[in-house]
Amino acid sequence: MIRSKMISCGSYLPKKILTNKDLEKIVDTTDEWIVTRTGIEERHIASVEDNEKTSDMAYYAAQKALDKAGLDGSDIDAIILATTTPDQTFPATAVTVQHKIGMSANGFAFDVQAVCSGFIYALAVADNFIKAGQVKRVLVIGAEHFSNILDWEDRTTCVLFGDGAAAVILEADEDASEGIQDQGIISTHLHSEGEYRDILYVDGGVSSTQTTGKVRMNGQEVFKHAVKRMSEVVRETLEKNNITSDDIDWLVPHQANKRIIDRTAKKLNLDSSKVVLTVGKHGNTSAASIPLALCEAVEDGRIKRGDLLLMESMGGGLTWGSALVRW
Repeated sequence: MIRSKMISCGSYLPKKILTNKDLEKIVDTTDEWIVTRTGIEERHIASVEDNEKTSDMAYYAAQKALDKAGLDGSDIDAIILATTTPDQTFPATAVTVQHKIGMSANGFAFDVQAVCSGFIYALAVADNFIKAGQVKRVLVIGAEHFSNILDWEDRTTCVLFGDGAAAVILEADEDASEGIQDQGIISTHLHSEGEYRDILYVDGGVSSTQTTGKVRMNGQEVFKHAVKRMSEVVRETLEKNNITSDDIDWLVPHQANKRIIDRTAKKLNLDSSKVVLTVGKHGNTSAASIPLALCEAVEDGRIKRGDLLLMESMGGGLTWGSALVRW
């Protein structure tokens, strides 16, 4: 069978860091309030002075992934970029990255929009293209410029989010077995529930208000659904692959809120030492959060080749999903 192997990853965080103490000066909040409720201490913010765009951050992350794999843009068959904050309404931000890395026109590039679940959705799409034999190498990117859609007078949302990007390169392994021992993506699981689309959304859009809009959230409802849905999809993944939480080397969750991550791990009887946690330094970077956490853990040596990873997320829509991967 064909399996999609993750051969490298790369990440990028803007240089500007916005701490909780900085936020105390611009909105009615405190460092203690933010840390207690979210676990976030600081976040990175794209440079306004340098007009740092989503495509810039995505390109920097993609180039790092290419460099680590010893590849260049001409070796990539497709780019699937998960983002809620594209450079423009169209064209897709992915085609800008395609041009910047020098990828051939023989391939294709497009964006995926599933908010915080975007990277898992993009990973699943890329995996299916590879399994279908249509492509050999795919660059999967999560990139977000959330600071541009925040209401900086709304303390319930502006303290949560940050900017950044990360990328992984998937490569077809045509000699993989059907078990979970070989490297690569073992299974992906996607869900959505439009009934709850109004508990986390942006109050603008091309066909509704002709404005970009700002993030709006019912925090209590989002928390409740996040713990429930992410726990469910993790159990679904374990049952699908006939494994238990003891078999997982690392949980790499969407980095939205430390309390949500802790509660999810507890529901699964998963030791906190097996959870990759970066929300404290990055904040919620939406579609970029899982690959950012993955890259950090790979680069600092926590995640090693052969480790079994479980990635899971939930975002506006509501959307949620998971991926079981042998790194």
